[in-house]
Amino acid sequence: MKIDHIAMYVANLEGARMFFTEFFGATSNEQYHNPRTGLRTYFLTFPDGGRLEIMSRPEVTQADNPVYRSGFIHLSFCLGSREEVDRMTSLLSSQGYEVLSGPRVTGDGYYESCIKGFEGNLIELTE
Repeated sequence: MKIDHIAMYVANLEGARMFFTEFFGATSNEQYHNPRTGLRTYFLTFPDGGRLEIMSRPEVTQADNPVYRSGFIHLSFCLGSREEVDRMTSLLSSQGYEVLSGPRVTGDGYYESCIKGFEGNLIELTE
């Protein structure tokens, strides 16, 4: 068994699509729109085959995203090397995304950083 995809609501659908395609190499399908409900979605496929569905509808509001809350917390991207973690952390930081931690070796041996990404969603970058 495998997880087929993860879905998340966003307030700015096009901005979220651009974030994941520009920084993480995702490819996007054509937008789906349900005129009855106002739902709009994209499926984003990452180079390794993982998929993220981003969704928006008129009722979606931008919520305060405290770091320590219950529920889904972050998306983690394995970048393949420490150098790539350093590069992506620096790139995202230079584009105005807040670095919350790292790059560093964690207590359980991961080399990672954590970025407050698009709409405050946490992005973990690992080697």
